[in-house]
Amino acid sequence: MTEDTAQTQIVTAAVLVIGDEILSGRTKDKNIGTIADHLTAIGIRLREVRIVPDQEEEIVAALNAVRARYDYVFTTGGIGPTHDDITADAVAKAFGATIDVNERAVNMLLERIPRADLTPARLRMARIPAGADLVENSVSKAPGFFIGNVIVMAGVPRIMEAMLAAVTPRLRTGPKLISLTIDAQIREGDIAPVLAATQNAFPDVQMGSYPYDGDGKFGSLLVLRTASEDRLGVAAAALRTALTQAGLPWSDVAQEAAAKS
Repeated sequence: MTEDTAQTQIVTAAVLVIGDEILSGRTKDKNIGTIADHLTAIGIRLREVRIVPDQEEEIVAALNAVRARYDYVFTTGGIGPTHDDITADAVAKAFGATIDVNERAVNMLLERIPRADLTPARLRMARIPAGADLVENSVSKAPGFFIGNVIVMAGVPRIMEAMLAAVTPRLRTGPKLISLTIDAQIREGDIAPVLAATQNAFPDVQMGSYPYDGDGKFGSLLVLRTASEDRLGVAAAALRTALTQAGLPWSDVAQEAAAKS
């Protein structure tokens, strides 16, 4: 494989959200969107998200399924000090690794916690599978870890974000997606044939329709995504022409707004 080919390889990822509190609705997940935005920005394609309960067999099965399919798996939740924080043990089991208190992780905890307060419960946060590398946590110091292609992070959004930032320089990335948005000011059903025909003509450009209803007016944001700026421009021009020829109203959307689509 040449260097140029390696640089253009698509890198994929999945997110595994772990926690009964997410499934019950008690806690509203804020991490999926943050991770998705971040991965898109650095050139990793998020392909799948799964949510599993605090049950070891469920975590192991889901983790083994997604880590075999994608370049990276990011997990959130279940690495705290309580009895139901079982993510580290489940990950160790998935990899067939032993797990024990990691002295470097203990030293990280001691940066924030006096040794006298390092209770058995808090030491649970220093239990790391054998062979894993630590992921630093600048917020509360209790680390996450990186084993194989799996990055294990906390569920608390601010801490997760710190861990995600810390691990990012170690990730392999691919071409970044760029996007462009066209506002079709008409019902989604009316633009569907035009959008489908244009998508068929440009299979290398992702095209999605996102309907909206504002002040009683219906419309659809047509979002085009690809890694090639040239192809994005050609496909967008073709879609604008097709909309115009079909007598359908449209307008361009500013790129900063498009980035949020």
